[in-house]
Amino acid sequence: MIRKTLLLLSLFLFFSLSCKAKEDQRFSTGGFYKMENSGREVYNMNPAWRFFKGHAEGAEQKAFDDSSWDVVSIPHGIETVPNEASGCVNYQGIVWYRKHFTPKENLTGKKVFLHFEGIMGKSKVFLNGKFLKEYYGGYLPVIIDVSEDLQWNSDNVIAVCADNSNDPIYPPGKPQEHLDFTYMGGIYRDCWLIAHNKQFITDANYEEITAGGGVVISFDKVSKKSAQVNLSAHLRNESNKKFKGSVEFAITSLEGKLISKKKQNIRLDDELVITDQFTIKSPKLWSPDTPHLHFLEVRILDSRGAVVDGYKQRFGIRSIDFKATGGFWLNGEPYYEPLIGGNRHQDYALVGNAVSNNAHWRDAKKMRDAGMKLVRNAHYPQDPAFMDACDELGLFVIINTPGWQFWNDEPIFEQRVYQDIRNMVRRDRNHASVWLWEPILNETWYPADFASNTKKIVEEEFPYPNSFTACDQQAHGNEHFDFHFTHPKMVGEPGHSNERDEQNKTYYTREWGDNVDDWYSHNSTSRVARNWGEAPMLIQAQHYAKPEFRFTSIDALYRAWNESKEHVGGSLWHTFDHQRGYHPDPFYGGIMDAYRQPKLSYYMFQSQQKPGTPYGEKLVEPMVYIAHTMTPFSSKDVTIYSNCDVVELQFTEAGEIHTYTRDKDTKGIPYPVIVFDDVFDFMVDKKYARAGEHDGSFLLANGYIEGELVASHKVTPSRRPTQIILHLDDEERGLTADGSDFVTIIASIADSNGVVKRLNNYKIRFEVEGEGELINSLETQTNPMPVEWGTAPAMIRSTTTAGKIVVKAQVLWEGSQMPVNAQYTLYSTPPVLDLVYDVDEMEQKVLTKKSTIGLSPDKTNSQRADISTLSEVQKQQNEFGEAR
Repeated sequence: MIRKTLLLLSLFLFFSLSCKAKEDQRFSTGGFYKMENSGREVYNMNPAWRFFKGHAEGAEQKAFDDSSWDVVSIPHGIETVPNEASGCVNYQGIVWYRKHFTPKENLTGKKVFLHFEGIMGKSKVFLNGKFLKEYYGGYLPVIIDVSEDLQWNSDNVIAVCADNSNDPIYPPGKPQEHLDFTYMGGIYRDCWLIAHNKQFITDANYEEITAGGGVVISFDKVSKKSAQVNLSAHLRNESNKKFKGSVEFAITSLEGKLISKKKQNIRLDDELVITDQFTIKSPKLWSPDTPHLHFLEVRILDSRGAVVDGYKQRFGIRSIDFKATGGFWLNGEPYYEPLIGGNRHQDYALVGNAVSNNAHWRDAKKMRDAGMKLVRNAHYPQDPAFMDACDELGLFVIINTPGWQFWNDEPIFEQRVYQDIRNMVRRDRNHASVWLWEPILNETWYPADFASNTKKIVEEEFPYPNSFTACDQQAHGNEHFDFHFTHPKMVGEPGHSNERDEQNKTYYTREWGDNVDDWYSHNSTSRVARNWGEAPMLIQAQHYAKPEFRFTSIDALYRAWNESKEHVGGSLWHTFDHQRGYHPDPFYGGIMDAYRQPKLSYYMFQSQQKPGTPYGEKLVEPMVYIAHTMTPFSSKDVTIYSNCDVVELQFTEAGEIHTYTRDKDTKGIPYPVIVFDDVFDFMVDKKYARAGEHDGSFLLANGYIEGELVASHKVTPSRRPTQIILHLDDEERGLTADGSDFVTIIASIADSNGVVKRLNNYKIRFEVEGEGELINSLETQTNPMPVEWGTAPAMIRSTTTAGKIVVKAQVLWEGSQMPVNAQYTLYSTPPVLDLVYDVDEMEQKVLTKKSTIGLSPDKTNSQRADISTLSEVQKQQNEFGEAR
């Protein structure tokens, strides 16, 4: 009955939520979605850039000979890094990019802009030898008007010089050897070519107008009955003629169904801000559970009604509020549970920060599937595609200004911080997922007036309801903020180091879970590499759930919320393993590794979701997961993660049934970790094996809700390894043939029944045929790839041609008794936007594909860290992170 009810509710939600057209589910470009027949064109400029690592004199000149340079596609992170790429092994210094292209004739006479979503470090951009722009900072757009500098009917050359070396005059500013993450480098986000007529809707990040530029969407009086949607659009006329016409605002569902439309007549001489207001009856409101989205379509029409420019913005209707006695309110109602989330760096295995849009989407999907409802963008604004994914999938976002434990007294540094804050608000202000702005510099002792200045800037840039700022409780200037980051009071334990005296505040734990011995050694119960195996991963999961010692955990966050709604939740540090600058070890505290392979703690997080809760177009399902692999070294105790009320466990077909019943009145973690003591016995399994009765040895867990069997999980021992099994980890998102997208293929060593052999030391050699290329390489020692905890991942990048890709995997040393080879076939799909590139360049890329790890011969000795160079890190981590 329960399963049938959940199925019917899922179907109801599927049909009641806004349908999503395939193209509209894709990502924004330059902050908007392309509108057909609008006169506005968008082209993908990512493929076929010539690349050189180092300084090249005269490389900005059009006639410069770049024929010997490598050909790469962006996002590009300078290099492919090894699995263990911490401790500053990544390249730091100057790099050059050059792109050849011939503008299409239909762009003649239009306004044409280059829109770089991110270039790391200090950058200079040239077109045909002419210097156009210099930019400091790596996390916000670089936008350039190239209308007057394009050369028609001939080759044009964009040249970009980027330098990611240490520089204290712009944020984050801290040297990489003192940094807890990595800058990486290069043109590591998308580049678009945007063209439109000379009467147009502007770009907020280009215009430099406080609270203006582009389109602004805000809300008031939001409820289930109605919502007020306030709109403004900034228009320009850069023709020599006065313009008379009209502007049309239309709100639609994602599939294009018109909800409301208004039109105003305008006279556009130079520039104009036009505003309007809609009252939407019975709106479909955005929330993490049901992330309903809409489109706003803005059209400039001439006097005959023809569209001159069109601009489409995706948004969600929602209101947020924070009340000292009521905690977090969403859409006029108190939220029903604490918000448990995670922090995220943009770091990924092998490619570093150069992550494709689909990979950003998959990260958001994996976080949401784990039960997380909030992500903190540590410690900088992240890729626009990630923000789009959070809107779509139902993840609130805390948006940070770039910074980490660093302040420079030079005035230019402070001014660049303020500019970053303005640009991040302008870029992300219309996202439904925005929960908080974090404008202060993370864990930094800045001047006394800095905090109030940052808060004021956010309020200037978004002077509308539903916008909130936050800072650390122990930071300078915290009195200016109504929302503080701190750890929860430990219920029943007075004297906690972060006990609070303030009144009329609400609180959130921006980072919790990280537990190290000191900030130099970094030994920890939470930092566990996946390949360390079962016992360490069990300890990590228990630590995040409810450790034996006093520490912020899921249990502590729920207890604090149940005692007083003022503490509204917390974000785990950290969701994914990532590389670091100041420490030789990567951060291993993720619930997934850098390839996004889950650890046991992932399933513990997943088990905290209440069955039947809406999750987008479906409902949270009952689950039970046995965190035990039945190896000779596995514990006698059997750990289970489940969101069921009753769980039964059986070992062997003749074994007794053990039963656990959840205490529904708990004030802490809603679904505690279940441990059945002294159940598994390897000698019993051996007896079954010796008797040839392998099927009789298993662990079987059944989960029940209201007496009905709703979930099961069965584990059997892995026997003799006989095969390789390949699994495509794409979250059913597919692979786009744009030369930049990538997917991960997981090779598992398994027995004849498909059970993964976790204890195995093979190496897997991968090969790729067809319209894809292998990112793994011999240079990074990732092909052949060592098997760790039963699996070996490989990353496959698309070409610019859609088609068939065949991935082959085999054990490095073949023999008649070794596991048989595997083969997997996938197909890439054409991109939504047209690609701009020279076909000959891409052909050369295929012929000259290279991969480097960027190590300098003397780097190991000359940059080896010691206690003296880390004194600042040690001091500030102790001050800001003592209670993690």
